[in-house]
Amino acid sequence: MSDIPTPPRQVLRHVRPSDLKALAQLVSQATHGVIDITEGVHQAVHGRLGLPGSAAGKRTGGLTGRIYQAVRGVTRLVGWGTDTLLGALLPLLDDPTSHPEASPQREAILAALNGVLGDKLLAMGNPLAQTMELRAGGRPLAAPSDALKAAFPDARGHLLLMVHGLCMHDGQWRRAGHDHGEALAQALAATPVYLRYNTGLHTSVNGRELARQLEDLVAAWPVPVTRISIVGHSMGGLVTRSALELGRRAGMGWTDAVQDLVFLGTPHHGAPLERAGHGADWLLASNPFTAPFARLGHIRSAGITDLRHGHVLDADWQGRDRFESGADHRVPLPLPEVVNCFAVGATLAARRSRLAERLTGDGLVPLDSALGRHDDPARCLAFPAEHQLTVFRTGHLDLLSSRTVAQQMLQWLGPV
Repeated sequence: MSDIPTPPRQVLRHVRPSDLKALAQLVSQATHGVIDITEGVHQAVHGRLGLPGSAAGKRTGGLTGRIYQAVRGVTRLVGWGTDTLLGALLPLLDDPTSHPEASPQREAILAALNGVLGDKLLAMGNPLAQTMELRAGGRPLAAPSDALKAAFPDARGHLLLMVHGLCMHDGQWRRAGHDHGEALAQALAATPVYLRYNTGLHTSVNGRELARQLEDLVAAWPVPVTRISIVGHSMGGLVTRSALELGRRAGMGWTDAVQDLVFLGTPHHGAPLERAGHGADWLLASNPFTAPFARLGHIRSAGITDLRHGHVLDADWQGRDRFESGADHRVPLPLPEVVNCFAVGATLAARRSRLAERLTGDGLVPLDSALGRHDDPARCLAFPAEHQLTVFRTGHLDLLSSRTVAQQMLQWLGPV
């Protein structure tokens, strides 16, 4: 009996009891999606051959239609039967009361899942959907003033806010042993605060919530806030621009304290990979036999499709099907006045190469997009030349550990 292996407890530490029902819900949704695609292809073949189908156009009729309905019914029954299986697994899972801190692997997986499906998780009420949190030291900040005083006995009037990018979380600012937030906070005598948010939601939705939470934080901060500096990586830069603009429109006081914005690899004018994804959707939808597979492209989140052109405001996406038009419908939004704005762009090339800068950039974001350059003068972001930095042989994530970037930010944000 001693030779029987026991379940590896370290592996199970990545799974919480609440995850199982959430994952079962996702599997059930995915199964129904596959059935819909299969029936759609079946119906397309029927239509091309002139055979009778369903009046709805997407469902098959007759005996075939009843078979598909039966398969859906079986799927629902399987879903109802998972409770017994989940009950048997619960003793093997991690107990949040004994291990309240999630493992790094679990947090990375949840962040990636929310980046791809975050809007759908929220709409389904799935417990895997992440909520926005302002954090420090890897833990959420408590809003009441007394709790903040206890958490920050040496609180500074200079707040440094770090906003991560798509499919990431606040703990991933540390890369290759370096954390821009820690380094900057120490050099600037600032208190670092990190944002965690559901990157699958629309940029402007996250921007509005960030503006609200910053208003509450500044009001409860133990000492008067005299300066706010924000560093946004990738999508985080778009969320930052959105929060500042929406906060100002709402007359929020925290916006007056913002003095510096640093954008690291932010796709101000979009990313070509998302535009390529939209093109693939269009090609699939143009053929009746492949049209059902276009639904697969519709899985990607609102946050991802906002990266097609760099959406910042509600008006950039509201009232439109985000999978229909590939045109740039953005309302031009210049950089905020009386704020020092800085842009860092990267390229995988070893030296200046216009083709590499426009097509590949740092592997995800072209250099022109990161530096705010656009063929339409109305959309150009006016970063002064001395407020721009281009780093070579550097990928999108390498911006988080680049010593060159760290030194430049210290020069930009340090005392004049």
